Amino acid sequence: MRPESLAPRLLGRRVPLPLVAWLTLVWVALWGDLSVGTVLGGLATGLVVTWLLPMPPINRAIRPHPVPLARFLLYFAFDLVISTVRVVYYVLRPGDPPTQFVRVPLRTTSEPITVLVMVAISTVPGSLVVERYPGELLLHVLGRPGDVTGPVRRDVAELESRLVAAFGTPMDQEELA
Repeated sequence: MRPESLAPRLLGRRVPLPLVAWLTLVWVALWGDLSVGTVLGGLATGLVVTWLLPMPPINRAIRPHPVPLARFLLYFAFDLVISTVRVVYYVLRPGDPPTQFVRVPLRTTSEPITVLVMVAISTVPGSLVVERYPGELLLHVLGRPGDVTGPVRRDVAELESRLVAAFGTPMDQEELA
């Protein structure tokens, strides 16, 4: 089956039928009533939403690379454990924990890789992406005493390299070389 058959044109715009079907299913689940009217209402809503708010094209060049992905997951799991221990220590200890804001430059211009970096940083306890600027992130770092600008920037650069190795395109990998 050709991809065009799953997204026919409606008044000049493509409408992805699998997405319309999914939105219809969600609509019926939200209403909690499997009737003809609810299904037709879900179909109409799905068609209107997908026609008015078309999805951007997906970069299909991003594919997981198994060995670098395994390395990234091991590094990430280790970082989760260490960061959790660090945050628990500062939570149980009397007094205020050390906190800082750090601006971290990014080397990649890839939007999907940048999002993966932001999600990975925010998932680890003690670090949070506060703001994204062109080519850099503003991070809030908890539980690391002293000036942590250098170490945090190195940590993010390593994370970015691991994510590019695990998911990046050849163009992404050239950017970091």
